[in-house]
Amino acid sequence: MTPRVSIVIPVYNEGEAILRCVDRILRDVLLPSEILLVHDMPEDTTVPYAEKLATENPHVRPVLNTYGRGPANAIRFGIDTACAPVTVVTMADGSDDPRQIDDLARLVERGVVVAAASRYMPGGQQVGGPRLKRFLSRWAGRTLHWFARVGTRDATNSFKAYDTAFVREVGIESRTGFEIGLELTAKATRLRRPVAEIPTIWLDRQLGESNFDMGRFMPSYLRWYFFAFGRRLTVSQVAADPVVDSVEKESKVSG
Repeated sequence: MTPRVSIVIPVYNEGEAILRCVDRILRDVLLPSEILLVHDMPEDTTVPYAEKLATENPHVRPVLNTYGRGPANAIRFGIDTACAPVTVVTMADGSDDPRQIDDLARLVERGVVVAAASRYMPGGQQVGGPRLKRFLSRWAGRTLHWFARVGTRDATNSFKAYDTAFVREVGIESRTGFEIGLELTAKATRLRRPVAEIPTIWLDRQLGESNFDMGRFMPSYLRWYFFAFGRRLTVSQVAADPVVDSVEKESKVSG
């Protein structure tokens, strides 16, 4: 049976901690789903635990990302590999609430192309995390909501559901970090496609270290922040170049 939602989780040396993450998803997500654990290299410490999970549950799929290392490429690969009409991106560190995956997916099934879990709308909250990162994220979310009318107060949060066909239609240009959520929200805004949000409580990870590098990722975030403002565009004007993407994918596979 084709799943209604594909859950894409980029992983990097999560080790045994991935067991708790996937267990929560299997327990809390009621919609027919598949879980894609996307890793960059066979020697990643997550792999043996992911393979164990896959033997115990056919809905879990460890997949090797061939688009290049890093979270953006892992998420791109996961969405391209997804079988369901709705794709949810969530993190492996336990910061996102898997009980909200069903609600996010149902919003997409009702017609929105991006459904965001929002820390900054009434009922939402962010617990922990670096103070500067929190301030910049909240400021970006509020200004984009007020002035660009992006449909969510939390455009930078990675915990989102997408219309899979929409993502494949417009493509993903991000190659650096976790800015894909902002890119796709900005593209939906310029195309005047519907974006919606529900409140979420985000908890800073309790185990391991964050892979977020503010200095490295900030230029990409700024690019998509400013892109969200402007007149209506067509799909051809916002879509990633399929020729460039094809060449990049072939070079990653052959390399």
